[in-house]
Amino acid sequence: MKKITSLAPGRTCLFGDHQDYLGLPVIACAIDRNIKLTAEQNNTNTFVINMIDINEVRIIDIHATFEKLEPRDYFASSLRVLRRNGCIPTTGYNITITGDIPINSGTSSSSALLMAWIRFLIEAFGANEEATPDFIAKMGYASEVLEHGEPGGMMDHFSIGAGNIVYINTKEPFSYKCIGTELKGLITGVSGVPKETIGLIGELKGNALMAIAIVKQQYPDFDLNASQIEDIDQYKNCLPDRLIPFFEAALKNYHYTKEALKEFEKPVLDLKKIGFWMNQHHEVLRDLLKITVPRIDDMINAALRAGAYGAKIVGSGGGGSIVVIADPKNETAVIEAILKAGAQEAYGVSVDPGVRIIENIEI
Repeated sequence: MKKITSLAPGRTCLFGDHQDYLGLPVIACAIDRNIKLTAEQNNTNTFVINMIDINEVRIIDIHATFEKLEPRDYFASSLRVLRRNGCIPTTGYNITITGDIPINSGTSSSSALLMAWIRFLIEAFGANEEATPDFIAKMGYASEVLEHGEPGGMMDHFSIGAGNIVYINTKEPFSYKCIGTELKGLITGVSGVPKETIGLIGELKGNALMAIAIVKQQYPDFDLNASQIEDIDQYKNCLPDRLIPFFEAALKNYHYTKEALKEFEKPVLDLKKIGFWMNQHHEVLRDLLKITVPRIDDMINAALRAGAYGAKIVGSGGGGSIVVIADPKNETAVIEAILKAGAQEAYGVSVDPGVRIIENIEI
């Protein structure tokens, strides 16, 4: 009888929100808030999944093929994807899932759950490929985005799968690289306002792609990946007023991400400079894409007033959480300021090494 425990971290996006679906790069990192999945073999043909934090139990037949998927049923979609990749369940398990990633906050609790589940399944039943971070991340992306036809990108799966701080190049051919294992003074603040993901991403993505398509019609040589921040004025003249902010946001965010990458590639991190580019990035998310809400704005303003170097909203927007960079010596004061401004939670976080098996024993 086997007992297997997998652990998957949450993640925060440092730079590049609303960029991955445009084929532009992202800098993200796994953080040490996680989902823990403990599985004990039960010698039946069922997975009995007890999700303690949300008080739900799910029972899945190990032979189920899920011809029809329910929306956002990632347990089912991942079983479909893994089956196609040689991971065939042969025995049932009693599974307990717990976590300390705030739900619906923009720190990827759902992707972490999915990645912990996928890592367990591959450990228990094998697959056609070795369980590398790359393979696990690809399985996560296929299960959450491709299988359900959702508008999201690959950031969550590769930052959780690879761990650490990653620079993700989302354009074809896709690639990623680890650019750091530590970032001091990192704080997460959770607003308690549920974020609005699918509809918001779909709308912003549609507007950005429409703006880029119009520019390309007028200027066939335009290449978003080769664009510079100085190009905005030249190209925006051919756009209807309502689409200009989406085009401007794409070019500015791309520029700020590239500038931040230069900082991460230096041997010693300058937290003030990284914070400066984070603030520039947030202004675009707030003023051009308009994805913040009053409580998020209050939390960010409070963090900066308390001396934080930089702060921004994380993820799709409409609520969720913020990420902050502060002087480690000033962390407590910044956390207190964020809480006073109405945050549900605020806490320091460390960079996490990524999804992993922490136990595989006979019982």
